[in-house]
Order: sequence, then C-alpha cells, then structure tokens
Amino acid sequence: MTDTTSHHAAKTPKVIKDWRPEEEAFWNQQGQRVARRNLWISVPCLLLGFCVWMLFSAVAVNLNKVGFSFTTEQLFLLTAIPSVSGAILRVPYSFMVPLFGGRRWTAISTVFLLLPCLWLGFAVQNPETSFSTFLIIALLCGFGGANFASSMSNISFFFPKARQGGALGINGGLGNLGVSVMQLVAPIAVSVSLFGLFGSEGKSLANGSTLWLQNAAWIWVPFLAIATLAAWFGMNDIASSKASIRQQLPVLKRGHLWVMSVLYLAAFGSFIGFSAGFAVLTKTQFPEVEIMHYAFFGPFIGALARSCGGMLSDRLGGVRVTLVNYVLMAVFAALLFLTLPVNGQGGHFVAFFALFIALFLTAGLGSGSTYQMIAVIFRKTTAERALAQGKTAEVAQREAVTDTAAALGFISSIGAIGGFFIPQAFGMSLAMTGSPAGAMKVFLLFYVLCAAITFYVYGRKGAK
Repeated sequence: MTDTTSHHAAKTPKVIKDWRPEEEAFWNQQGQRVARRNLWISVPCLLLGFCVWMLFSAVAVNLNKVGFSFTTEQLFLLTAIPSVSGAILRVPYSFMVPLFGGRRWTAISTVFLLLPCLWLGFAVQNPETSFSTFLIIALLCGFGGANFASSMSNISFFFPKARQGGALGINGGLGNLGVSVMQLVAPIAVSVSLFGLFGSEGKSLANGSTLWLQNAAWIWVPFLAIATLAAWFGMNDIASSKASIRQQLPVLKRGHLWVMSVLYLAAFGSFIGFSAGFAVLTKTQFPEVEIMHYAFFGPFIGALARSCGGMLSDRLGGVRVTLVNYVLMAVFAALLFLTLPVNGQGGHFVAFFALFIALFLTAGLGSGSTYQMIAVIFRKTTAERALAQGKTAEVAQREAVTDTAAALGFISSIGAIGGFFIPQAFGMSLAMTGSPAGAMKVFLLFYVLCAAITFYVYGRKGAK
C-alpha cells in the first residue's frame, strides 16, 4: 500500500503522484477525504483574501472622519482600484497552481496579504498620507482578489466532474463570504482599542466617539498568519496538475471561454461591484442612514447563494439556473428605479435595500451556476476533442482537468472587472446627473443581454 492510499492524513504525501478522482473506488477509499481536507483549508484562506480585497469598501467611507478630505469620486476610486489589480492579476494567478502546486501557491499568496494590511493600518493614522499612497495600497489589496483564480483552479483538480458544482460553490461561496465578514467585523473592530499595546491610537470624532480605523486592516494579520501555516502544512500538491503556461494557453482560443466570460461578468461582476460600491452609493442617496450597520447583509446573502447556485446546478442543470437567474436580475434592477430619491427628495430606503439584497442573492446564485457550467463544458469538450485526436482516456482526462482549471481562472479575471466598473459607473453617473439611475440602466440592459445569450447559445432546442 502506498502513502497515497493511507487512511491517515498525516501519511498523505505533500505531493500526491497518484490522483484519479473520476474512478469511484479511488474516490470513495481515499480521494474524498484528501479533497475535502484541502477544500476546508482553502476556504478560510480564500475568505481572508476577500476580506483584504474589499477592505477599502469599509475604510473609504470613514477616511474623511479621521482627518482626510477626499472627494466622493476619489472615495469611489479607492473602492474600485482593488478590483482592477485583482482582475488583472487573476490572469497570471490562474496559471500558478500548475506551475508551483496548490499547497505552495496558497501559502505564498496568503502570506503576501500581510503587506497591504500592515501598511494600511499605519497610513490611516497619518492625515498627511497622500491619495497616491492610498491608491498603491488599494492596488496591493487587489492581490487578495487574485487569490480566487488560483484557489478555484486548485480545488477543481481535487474533485470529479459530478461534484464540481458543489465543491467550487462551497469554495467560492464561502470565500466570497469574506466580503460580508469584513464589513461586519471592521465596524466593530474600529470602535475599540485592540492594539493599544503597540502604540495604536484612536481618532476622536465630533460626536465624542473614538475611531481606531487602523483596526479594520490590522485585525486580519493574525488570521492571515494562521491560514498561511495551515495551507503550508495541511494541504497537498497534485503532481498530475503540473503544466506549463504554454500548455494552458490554447484554452484562450475556445469560443465557450469568451461566452462564459460575459455571463460570469454579469453575475460575479455584479456581486463584487455592488459589494465595493454599495456603502458609498447608499451614503450619497440616503445620508441619514448609518449604512455600515447593514452593508454586510448583501455580500453575506450573495456568498451563501453562490454555494446554493453550484449545488442547484448540479441537480437542475447550470443553464436552467443561469437563465432564470438573469431574468430575475433584470426585474430587480428595473424595480430599483422606483426607490431612488429625485433631486434629493423622496426615495424609499427599505425598498432600495431590499432590492439590492435581491440583486446580491441572484448575483451569488448566478456566480455559482455559471462556474458549474464552465467546469462541465470544458471537461466535456476538451475530453471529447482529445479522444477524437486519438489520445488515450488518461491523457484526455488530464487535458480536460488542466483546460478546466485554466478556464476557471481566466474567466474569473473577467468577472472581477465588475468590481471596478460598477463603483466607477455609480461615481460617473452621480457626477454627471446627480443620480445613479444612468448606471443602473446600463446594468439592466446587460442582464437582459446575458439572459438572451444564455438562451441562444446553451438553452434553446438544438443548442450544443
């Protein structure tokens, strides 16, 4: 009996050379246990990555309270910039697991996030810190968003095709939960002195309260250190996942990759974009509301819905779930116009908040269902192509898994762009018209377009 067949996690080698998840006997005897252990270590690492990625959605709204004087457009830009770097970096990150191994890369990418957290904690304590410095820190926070591509790519190697939706839904959904965890924890952390022993001082506000804004960044430091150690000592690398960048690049020629990129952008792009800009947007429309008391609800619902979207798609079919989802997103976006203030008057915050919760819910469901579609489509089409070329079943399976991982990572980078465009669209619409309605019209049309694409390419009778 080899090490890989041992029933004790301690005897499982760091680099697994024999990995056959599609074989039922292998999966039941040992594969399932190893896959689940790697999944449940991956989840908190990814969750912390999202916490760091969305830090500025909680920090930006408080910067002017502690002595800064940034404009509304500058604050929107700070919430949007991490999504730019996160989206761009997801492209190279999607290739890192086959190059370095999932265990090594998870640990490396997690420990790096200590840099923006530590730096931001010092920067917010000095009112002389320039806007350009905050932009650099915001760009570094984007590395947390890039972790999604490598994390999802890594987990896809561990699970068989029939369980891809559920596994990726859990990893992505609970990872996405980091947005709401951060928006829930940060307001609490900044209200108490947590790091006074290290010389950390709070800022006295006009209402007599004290704000320790640095805590929003520093609170994650010990958890990042623990997660790094857990990944290094508890996860595994799969030898068969090794592939050069040259071997992964052909996936970019697939038409399905670009179609699914558009669909994923509408779903996950909405989730991350709304997560980044919702608090600042609400502050401009309903200034009397202390939105940071409620902002975490939307990302929380969306993250949980992502896991459900993956599992529902495994049972009902990803195409069906995705199509219905985009129709609902279009309906909710249309109803949102009825809740906005006009010339600073009127508006219905409760209805506004409820519809945004519905958009977070559907964005999460759509993120899970589209990811399930990607995994199924690329595993099936790549394997069929390889077999048609006369390759063995083993080679076809290996190419299918590699192509799927590369596609998941690359498409995730496209989706992350929504985290930049949505806050920027809100900012531009407000600057030009004083209302976010212009931006919402664009989103509405995009959701309708995605419903049409889903139906035409995958849902209609006779679609491949």
